[in-house]
Amino acid sequence: MNYRTLGRTGLRVSEVGYGGGRVNPNQDRRALVEMLHAAFAAGLNYLDTAPDYGGGFSEIIIGEAVKGRRDECIIATKTEAFDPEGIIADVDGSLKRLGIDVIDVLQFHGGWFSEEETRQVLEDGGLGTYRRLRDQGKVRFLGFSADGPSAGVERMIATGEFDVMQTHYNLMYQSTCDAFGNRGIIPDAMAQGMGIVLMRSTTSGAFPKLMCHCFSKAMEGVDLDSFLLNFVLSNSMVDSALMSLQSIEDVNWTNAVSDAVDARLDLREIYKR
Repeated sequence: MNYRTLGRTGLRVSEVGYGGGRVNPNQDRRALVEMLHAAFAAGLNYLDTAPDYGGGFSEIIIGEAVKGRRDECIIATKTEAFDPEGIIADVDGSLKRLGIDVIDVLQFHGGWFSEEETRQVLEDGGLGTYRRLRDQGKVRFLGFSADGPSAGVERMIATGEFDVMQTHYNLMYQSTCDAFGNRGIIPDAMAQGMGIVLMRSTTSGAFPKLMCHCFSKAMEGVDLDSFLLNFVLSNSMVDSALMSLQSIEDVNWTNAVSDAVDARLDLREIYKR
């Protein structure tokens, strides 16, 4: 596993991180913890979750997995609430479920950040509450997750108040990082010193489905997931690409992609005109 520095936080994070969004209470608890332990042994140290993932079960599983090895892991979670009281309740609940004293990265769980949502964060006490939680030692760094570019996201980046942004970026969805013009919310966030964490790095299965539908014979035996993960890791602006690991097999193949540095793509050469 290779590591990158998460923006101005200075944290050294595994370039493949764990995204806990697909965890649900119907899954085998022990198998999930064993899978995470295998991921830790392979070098993964960045874990992302949220209170509503699996109704809190995702945070519980991560909490069990990091027992006795908290110092080795960097834990990011989110608040569903944007108002002060709701934020405090969300954080207290997350700390309890995770079984930890401090959250490394706390993020507003956003989508497109409408005008109303952005106002709640920046003007109605959301960001101020995050700052107070940081001052109290319950949170180390501040961030937000965003589905893509919007006026609200651009405004939040421009404040310079946030340390980390989690957003979509993959072969099919490049509006967050336009390689032709070096424009988009990823370059903008990087210019502010923010760390960049990706979700949907392998297109949530959409690209493999499309290729297999259109070119079924040609795709036989082609490892599209590894190709897609290598694509996003070839972008030097990316600090960690979250993967919804479901098995030790997933741990092994994603770790192999991280190790295969000689396979990285020269995106500047690919996109030059």
